[in-house]
Amino acid sequence: MSILYPLMMLAAGSAALPPDKGDDEAAIASATSAAPASVTADATIVDGEGKVIRKGKNGFTCHAESAAMGPMCNDATWGKLIAALMAGKPYEGKSFGVSYMLAGEGDAPGVSNKDPAATAPSPDNDWIKEGPHMMIILPDPAMLEGISTDPADPVYVMWKGTTYAHLMVRIAEEN
Repeated sequence: MSILYPLMMLAAGSAALPPDKGDDEAAIASATSAAPASVTADATIVDGEGKVIRKGKNGFTCHAESAAMGPMCNDATWGKLIAALMAGKPYEGKSFGVSYMLAGEGDAPGVSNKDPAATAPSPDNDWIKEGPHMMIILPDPAMLEGISTDPADPVYVMWKGTTYAHLMVRIAEEN
């Protein structure tokens, strides 16, 4: 699945948490596993069905693991990229952005490194599943030039050639 599919499912309310993780306490624990405590302590927390269960004040939104994606914490810039992706519109940001996925992708099946709209692996879409990582949006897409697109590298560009291109920074191997 691409990040587009899980996010569309999340927005539609159909990417529910795994059956044994449906309560608010478990959702908070899942969401806060995505980033350092210095980020999650004052972040908005959203459960696997898209419901806000705690309002934050630091500009980050942390999502609990759902059936379609691992837990993640996004700043406002990443929120704009995700909104554009979900709407099928180009992302037109010009600012730095960070998203944490320090718990990896959980039980999600992975994503295409090349095509943000891909929903399944294919011979040409470079399907990957990452462990703990960060995703970074740079203010100028030209800053991505010359950086590898190979997911075997510790830092690489995902979705190169699209308006959603960003750096992937591996923190540890897949869990």
